[in-house]
Amino acid sequence: MKLLLILPNANIHKLKWGRRSISFREAPLTLTTLAALVPSELNADVKIIDESIEEIPFEEHYDLVGISCLTGTVTRAYAIADFFMKKGSTVVLGGVHVSLMPQEAVKHAHSIVIGFAEQTWPQMLRDYSSGTLKRIYADSGNNIQGLPSPRRDLQKKFGYLNPHTVFATRGCKKSCDFCTVSAVPFGWNTRPVAEVIDEVRGIKAKRIVFNDVSLLEDREYAKELFTALIPLKKLWGGLCTTQIGHDEEMLDLMRRSGCVYLLIGFESVSNQALYAIKKGFNNSDNYHRLVKSLHARGIIIQGCFVFGFDNDDKRVFRKTVEAVNHLKIDIPRYAIYTPYPKTKAYKRLKAERRLLHENWEYYDTQHVVFQPAQMSPRELDEGFKWAYRETFRLGSIHKRIMGSGNSFLIKFFGNLAYKLYVRRLYTDQDRFPKKYRPLQNKPEMAPDSGHAQEIFTNKGSCPYVCSQEQA
Repeated sequence: MKLLLILPNANIHKLKWGRRSISFREAPLTLTTLAALVPSELNADVKIIDESIEEIPFEEHYDLVGISCLTGTVTRAYAIADFFMKKGSTVVLGGVHVSLMPQEAVKHAHSIVIGFAEQTWPQMLRDYSSGTLKRIYADSGNNIQGLPSPRRDLQKKFGYLNPHTVFATRGCKKSCDFCTVSAVPFGWNTRPVAEVIDEVRGIKAKRIVFNDVSLLEDREYAKELFTALIPLKKLWGGLCTTQIGHDEEMLDLMRRSGCVYLLIGFESVSNQALYAIKKGFNNSDNYHRLVKSLHARGIIIQGCFVFGFDNDDKRVFRKTVEAVNHLKIDIPRYAIYTPYPKTKAYKRLKAERRLLHENWEYYDTQHVVFQPAQMSPRELDEGFKWAYRETFRLGSIHKRIMGSGNSFLIKFFGNLAYKLYVRRLYTDQDRFPKKYRPLQNKPEMAPDSGHAQEIFTNKGSCPYVCSQEQA
């Protein structure tokens, strides 16, 4: 069995040297985990392709093609799926968007996987091998014990700035209105700490990344995990909420365990906006204390901020940039409020008739897809771009990265990625689609053909909900 696993191009921030690319993101676990779950008795020849950094081998024949997609990459995923189906391959679709919109996805595949794949993916492959493939496979993914180690040997070498990714928890206990994690009702689960530690111990590299949505949701579990990490002497980064600022004991333990980097969703400098999106556990009055506590321990902060809440007017851009510089957020990141399908934000804005369209390729947190409450869509887009440009001016970068932490290289490459991204933002001529533009028919040629450029162009994106790919 020849098996091809694909992540469609998400336009992740990257550096290019000729035909070679290196992504600034952490290596995704999706494809390497799926490859590890392939039943050994099938004797499959497995190839994985992350299209963000390498080309899809359209000219080759594969018996089965599996594609995992986010909402922002699903248009591309459907095009790839349609192409391989016409070539005679059996195509399976999975990922967050498929779980959110299965009735849509099933039109572009022989089979779809809803939810997580630990149980369904091996069964689906056995069914395919025996000629009994079903149209839909679904699993809640509650059992995450005894998982095989990801097939990192299949991952493109030197393709990622952070190539060694691990996960310990799945899901989130919060209910932020724009987040797809809570929109897909699979709950909260943890891996046995011993299994996580065994996997980390087997990684020879010094640095690892946890891609969990919120690594500290269960305090006792987190304490057990971090305590077990200490003897391994690894350096690690991960995601957490601003609530960590209230827990000095946990911060000390995290630092002792090797934490050098945290991605934190600050989202807004307005408490009113935070309450409106069901994220009242954030409090902008405490941001300074949080940043100071993390910097005192040498922990670098990637701070995420979102524009376009109903409380935001045109002053929000300058206020946020000033706050980012004042707080000395090491690596700022901006996003546009995006109502992903089935989320509370989507249901509310659709009911209010404020969605501009449902062209999914623009649903990537980097394009305006709805009517803001206190400005025009164009004003939101222009303010978003302005905030990026002002934040990543050399003077601003210097003040921020020289004022905190001690891992200069992480801060340098992080800011370099976004400074390069500013250029992309200001040269992107496709910020808005034509009104209610229908999806065009897919041609017979491979989707990377220059003749199909208009149809298959991917929009610039920032992996704001990076750990969605676990689904």
